[in-house]
Amino acid sequence: MDFNVKRLAADAGTFLSRAVQFTEEKLGQAEKTELDAHLENLLVRAENTKQWTERIMKQTEVLLQPNPNVRLEEFVYEKLEKKAPTRLNNHDLLGQSMIESGNEFGPGTAYGNALIKCGETEKQIGGAERELIQSAAINFLTPFRNFLEGDFKTILKERKLLQVKRLDLDAAKTKLKKARMADARAAAHHLRCLNDFVEAQTTYYAQCYQYMVDLQKQLGSFPSTFSNNNQSSVSGGASISVPTISVSASLPSVSAGHGSSAASGGFNELRGSNGSRRARVLYDYDAASSSELSLLADEVIVVSSVPGMDSDWLMGERGTQKGKVPITYLELLN
Repeated sequence: MDFNVKRLAADAGTFLSRAVQFTEEKLGQAEKTELDAHLENLLVRAENTKQWTERIMKQTEVLLQPNPNVRLEEFVYEKLEKKAPTRLNNHDLLGQSMIESGNEFGPGTAYGNALIKCGETEKQIGGAERELIQSAAINFLTPFRNFLEGDFKTILKERKLLQVKRLDLDAAKTKLKKARMADARAAAHHLRCLNDFVEAQTTYYAQCYQYMVDLQKQLGSFPSTFSNNNQSSVSGGASISVPTISVSASLPSVSAGHGSSAASGGFNELRGSNGSRRARVLYDYDAASSSELSLLADEVIVVSSVPGMDSDWLMGERGTQKGKVPITYLELLN
């Protein structure tokens, strides 16, 4: 027997994902894809049809054979695929008793002849009863039984398959949602790191500029003319001019030339003040949990800082709706 460990592990993982999804749906912690309303109605009708078919079959069997022991015996013979022994029904037994008693009293007597006539009639009724049972079994009970053991089992199988596929779909949607949430948080963290890197570079170049300005001042304090008596090739009075840079020139403002640093400063100021500001949404954002607020691009909301909240998030308000929002999706307004 070929035993595939990888396939077994994959099947176990799929089963576990379905079980987790089903449990979270029952606890209200995961979204559930609703089936088509017409399909749901058909499934309910199929279940009702099954229940009423079983009930009608049971009552019909009781009508055709009131004796429960006989019904049980016939059921066992049917499961064993054997033919049940032929037995006389109540009308047959009554008719046979009447005929025997009529013969005993004498067919020539009025009473004996009457008993024989009644017995023959009871036997005819017994035969009609057997025909009724046979006809009902073939034309009525058998189609009902075929529905329960055939069509309805197929419906149950397809419904189970549909349920499995729905669980797989919802499990995949849940994983995708969690992955998007993790990606958004990672992007926010990376953007913050990039802002810190650019700010560090800006500080570095500002320091370099200041060092060069100080060096220029020092060089400007030396004499601007040098004489070299040992070199005849240099004409008397020749001067070497040191290029100068105007000290009054200043480095452009770091905050004015860097929008992201200004935005970061605005968010830091908002956290420090514990106040609220209006902000414009830059991109659409789908809330990953009930504590977050979904956003639409270009809408304007009110944001504020909450003590203890992650630095990548602010508390957003839109009318009566309130929830956490990532700062990388926002632009503070004046």
